[in-house]
Amino acid sequence: MRRLISSGSPFEATAGYSRAVVEGDWCFVSGTTGYDYATMTMPEGVEHQTRNCLATIGKALEDAGFSFADVVRCHYYVTEAAFADRVFPILGETFGSIRPAATMIVCDLIRPEMLIEIEVTALRRS
Repeated sequence: MRRLISSGSPFEATAGYSRAVVEGDWCFVSGTTGYDYATMTMPEGVEHQTRNCLATIGKALEDAGFSFADVVRCHYYVTEAAFADRVFPILGETFGSIRPAATMIVCDLIRPEMLIEIEVTALRRS
């Protein structure tokens, strides 16, 4: 049974997407940027944005009945290659023992204040 998870972001309603979609034992978390959705503000540093991304993703996973331990795939999108060395330690705090398959891509994001976007896929452990 398909279940839709919302973070309450106004972007979800405007653009017509869910923060996460659960289908069976799978959870697909949409690309998540570093907004603080309580204040709708974006911190300036990529490190703070990364922590916000992970907090939003963690809440979506929890709301869906999953945890970071269930994550099997991560896609990281950064706007500058130099950000990799700054965010790797932060990502390692969350994923270091889980070690999902991961890809980091350097690209533009849809707003200039966005420095990182993260999406994950989780598979419920049996």
